Amino acid sequence: MVSAIPEMDASGEPEETFKEDLNRVVMCPDCKEFPPNLVEEFSSGDLVCGDCGLVVGDRIIDTRSEWRTFSNDDQNGDDPSRVGDGPNLLLEGDQLETTIAFDGGKGSKNLSHIQNKMMNDKGTKALLQAYREIGTLTDSMGAGQVVANAAKHLYKIVEKEKFLKGKPQEAVIAGCIFIACRQNNVPRSFREIFKLTRVSKKEIGRVFKLLEKFMTENKDKVAGMNMDTQGYHGKGSTSAAELCARYCSQLTFINAFKIERLSRQLAEQSVDMADLAGRSPLSVAAACIYFACHLFLEGRNSKDIASIAGVSDGTVKTAYRFLWQRRIELLDKIGVDDKLKSNIDKLPTAA
Repeated sequence: MVSAIPEMDASGEPEETFKEDLNRVVMCPDCKEFPPNLVEEFSSGDLVCGDCGLVVGDRIIDTRSEWRTFSNDDQNGDDPSRVGDGPNLLLEGDQLETTIAFDGGKGSKNLSHIQNKMMNDKGTKALLQAYREIGTLTDSMGAGQVVANAAKHLYKIVEKEKFLKGKPQEAVIAGCIFIACRQNNVPRSFREIFKLTRVSKKEIGRVFKLLEKFMTENKDKVAGMNMDTQGYHGKGSTSAAELCARYCSQLTFINAFKIERLSRQLAEQSVDMADLAGRSPLSVAAACIYFACHLFLEGRNSKDIASIAGVSDGTVKTAYRFLWQRRIELLDKIGVDDKLKSNIDKLPTAA
């Protein structure tokens, strides 16, 4: 192994390598304050004493990041971005084209007009319009950004494959939102999607069946729709237990968690009840919440619960009657404690 030969000075002695002396402190010669109150003025490149204003050093180097974006300079805002926006994966193309700005001159106006004609793509415009509509609808129903991105991803694949060509755009968007909600465990009913989009429940059902068939046959293409799973996995219809949590949150109970848990358990037990077989999960969920809230002495009017669930008051009372008839058996199966079971007499009597 060859060792490094140290450099020699003029006298033939080895030169000492540079080492930072941490014992040396730069301070103001006038104030002689320790620790020194020095301010780095990067705009002028000076090192200034913060007390007396004496320039202690000059030509200092600005070691901060050199931000290259000046979009917010006129708003006195901080825009720490060295590059432009990242590419949108939901759009085609590299999206890194230079844009010619229009500053009022005749030449720049002509160039900007020509570039707009060359760069504007009708397909991209249609996708952006659909994405805006999906974002607006998912926001209005409180589904979240994950559902919106999943619906946009599915819509892009359907448009690219020309699978639902000829179907109204509103119906395709409604079907994409419905499937995205199911895949991300925030299920919505056909009725809720109908109220949101004004697309008929029958048309949403047709589009849903076509989309589900397409996604089942092309699992590799829709793998990015849900980050938690690889590909599409078909799910059954929305159950009453899945709806209980959302309905309870809208009713603002004091013991919201306990009421939600009991109503979910009741909904799970109601699957084995022949009297409730074939009934809408909306009415079953509403009846279970009606049962649970009165058991916890936080009773709500059946009309209030029915309006949240989007069903009639009579439908809720009919489903509740079957639960009330088997109230002791249901509570025993769930394993409710004796203290809560003592409130069973406070339940509204079902005729």
